[in-house]
Amino acid sequence: MKKDLSNKTIGLIHASSLTIPIAKPFIQEIIPEVQVMHLCDDTIQRDNLSAGVGVIPKINYFKFATYAHFLEEARVDLIVLMCSTFNRAVEFARPMINVPMLQIDRPMMELAVKTGKRIGLLATLPTTVPSSERLLRVVAEEMGKEIEIKTILSSEAFKELERGNTERHNEILLEEIDKLSREVDCICMAQISMSVLESRLTNTRVPVYNSGRTGFTRVREILESM
Repeated sequence: MKKDLSNKTIGLIHASSLTIPIAKPFIQEIIPEVQVMHLCDDTIQRDNLSAGVGVIPKINYFKFATYAHFLEEARVDLIVLMCSTFNRAVEFARPMINVPMLQIDRPMMELAVKTGKRIGLLATLPTTVPSSERLLRVVAEEMGKEIEIKTILSSEAFKELERGNTERHNEILLEEIDKLSREVDCICMAQISMSVLESRLTNTRVPVYNSGRTGFTRVREILESM
């Protein structure tokens, strides 16, 4: 039996307004009674992209810590970073913030590492690739597992999403998932924006995990354990 969480509040920090509507269906299904506060700063993603692959502007780490502090002052019970590209911000901010924090992708990656050695990583933003690969390796090391990562970058899919062509975005990714599933034990969709594909991935060769489902399931578990 699920605990009543109507007295709980979470704060979500977004680096792009694109992720807010994608998160909402999972929130409504998994934690409908929880109060949710969204903080969004589109300049974070803009500056991450302009800095180039593998480079995160220091100001973005500062921004995350600042927004997390605001949410702590607002007395939220849990803070969730919704961006994959600078997921390390949670690790840097932990010594400064007393409220528990979660990287939205981490539960998905933990599940993937438990599933098998060969893990497929599907991304649509080049800046996401190094940070997601790093977090996967961190999770594997902490769990004492050896993994092999097969990464596919589909930049065209993200361009279609930005244009509002959601169906084309989905078609491109479904084709990539079909090809990648022949080579790996499971697949992680590296950004929550890809979680919109969940209903179309019920009959895949290997498990395909998304951070919307796994992330908000973990949010509920954390809140229920408080």
